[in-house]
Formats: sequence, structure tokens, C-alpha cells
Amino acid sequence: MSTSPRVPLRILIVDDEHPARARMRELLGDCRAEVPHLVVGEAGNGFEALEFIAGCDPDAAPTLLMADIHMPGMTGIELARHLQRLPSVSGPPAVVFVTAHDQYAVAAFELNAVDYLLKPVRATRLATALKKIQSGPQPASDVFAKLDAQPRRHLSVAERGRILLVPVEDVLFMKAGQKYVALVTKEREYLVEDSLASLEEELASLFLRIHRSTLVARRYVRGFERLAAGHAEAGAEGVADAEGAAGGNAEGWGVLLEGWKDPLPVSRRQWAQVKALVKS
Repeated sequence: MSTSPRVPLRILIVDDEHPARARMRELLGDCRAEVPHLVVGEAGNGFEALEFIAGCDPDAAPTLLMADIHMPGMTGIELARHLQRLPSVSGPPAVVFVTAHDQYAVAAFELNAVDYLLKPVRATRLATALKKIQSGPQPASDVFAKLDAQPRRHLSVAERGRILLVPVEDVLFMKAGQKYVALVTKEREYLVEDSLASLEEELASLFLRIHRSTLVARRYVRGFERLAAGHAEAGAEGVADAEGAAGGNAEGWGVLLEGWKDPLPVSRRQWAQVKALVKS
């Protein structure tokens, strides 16, 4: 999102502490003559912020979020990542992070892509950040992923003009399709545009690859089951696989997950790693 200097910024303040939100309002008021803007609302956490934006008319939606990083349930950085999925012609709102921890600021300035304000915030520094938002291009979505090594606690799904947040802990398995990855929970299936490889890298401590197209949640693995011949072929990934030809999963096995009735085929290539999960 790039905003013309002639158009006032529409700002949403996101912080879990009421005094901090009140202080930010005061500071913004001090900057209004220098950088025209309108505070359109406040949110106490990332969930409230997404709900607020979803309920806005497109012409009245915030163009900038002043977001604290350390908030319960969802960090400001995770909120910024979810904002990238908002279905909007003008693109997602910009984000300026506010934090008392300067390690985030160091990372941001190295990337030279996003702006941070260190608490206690000064009006002159705030005005500089607002001018930067007005005049500069906004960072690509992968920039936010690099700012925080912690995996997301929710995965965002664009559905019917809004963002749904799927708790990572509710996902039984992920399966790659032609264009999307399906997140499967006990209740339903969601489609996301993330690649299976990027999800595996981010969530490696929580999910295990059992097939080139499937990741399963480690917490839900309850055992293994030998598959019938036809079902076992689904996990072969090609007879020319050298590792498989060496005798990895010759019988054909499937992973049993809590909350899912059918075993998921394990490929020959992945069998040794998957089997080791039981011993760990």
C-alpha cells in the first residue's frame, strides 16, 4: 500500500494496554498538523484488529496500523502476516510496529523495509515514521516472515471476502493440491496459498512429512497400519526411488491420526523418518 501525501492516513491503534493506546492517540494528535491523519479506531489485540478491518467499508478501512509487537495470542508481526491475505483492491494496510525490545528494530532496519518505534515513543520520531509510510513502498509479505523466527499460531485463510484464522494446533494434516494446500481439521478443510515446503520449514517442530504431498501433525499421530496393496501404492512415489527400492516401506504403511478415520499413506522415501517418530 502506498498512500498519496494529499490523502490523510486512516490509522488503527493496536495494543493490549489501554494506557499505551491512549498515549499513542496523544502523540498522533501532536503530529496531525505535520502529517494529516484520522484515528479510525483501536483494538486490544490482533484478533480484534482483523475483526475491525473486516467490518469496515472499503473506503473507510484503515490504511495504517500502529501495532505493538508483544501482545497475547497473536504478535504484531503475525498480525502483519495475516493482513497480507486481506482481499483488497488497494492492498493490505501498512504497519508501523511499536516495541520496547530493540532487537526487532535492529532486524527491521537491516531489512530497510518496515519501520519500528521504540517505547517510549517520541512525537518527532512518530512523524518521521508517518511520512515514510506516506511516501515509500510497503514491504513484501515474506519480509514479515523473516522478522520473527517463531512459527505462526494461526494460519490465515481468505474466504468469502474475509480472513479466517485456523489455529495451527487444530490442523491434523496438510495436503498439497494443484494450486493450494488443504488444511484438514476434525471439523472441515481449508485452502491456503502457502506452499507445502514453506509450511514445512516454518512448522518443522510441529509437523512431519510422510509423503511429498502430505504433512501430519506430530501431536495427533497415534500409530501405524499396514495398508492393502492398492492403498500402499499411493505411498510409493515411484518405483525408481532408490531409497524405497532398498526396502524402506515394501509392505506399505499408513499413519493413524487421532480424529481421522482413514490411515494416510507413507511414502517409501519418508518411511525411515516417520518410523523413528514412534521411537522418539
